[in-house]
Amino acid sequence: NDGAGALIIASEAAVQRDGIYPLAKVIAYDDAAQAPEWFTTSPAIAIEKVLRKAGLKPDDIDFYEINEAYANVPIINARLAGLDIDRINVHGGGVSIGHPIGASGARILTTLVYSLIDSNARYGIAALCNGGGGATAMLIENMQVKG
Repeated sequence: NDGAGALIIASEAAVQRDGIYPLAKVIAYDDAAQAPEWFTTSPAIAIEKVLRKAGLKPDDIDFYEINEAYANVPIINARLAGLDIDRINVHGGGVSIGHPIGASGARILTTLVYSLIDSNARYGIAALCNGGGGATAMLIENMQVKG
């Protein structure tokens, strides 16, 4: 799977100065790591850390995008972190959409942003693991919520 991606991330000051209309706001992010052989379960740890930072519970999150390095990754992480499986990868994951290794983070974050916008939902978490045992998770808030 080849792919490329680019995202624009700006400070609140830059957004105001330049009159930019952001799609989403980063609320919290964190990393987690454990032994490399457990890398597929590391996103659950990162997700739990992000939820704690934000003072939220799994049910407060409207959508999750968890990168499918393998088909079992979203399933096992949903079980470990107590996530509603029906809120995960609602438009498909890496197996069906593709897993462009260098662009997977940008791809899942973009998919999450537009899932939130299209559903007029508020919060989403994107998470992915890496082969060294680590994982990253990011909580975003939809800035395009209507009403």
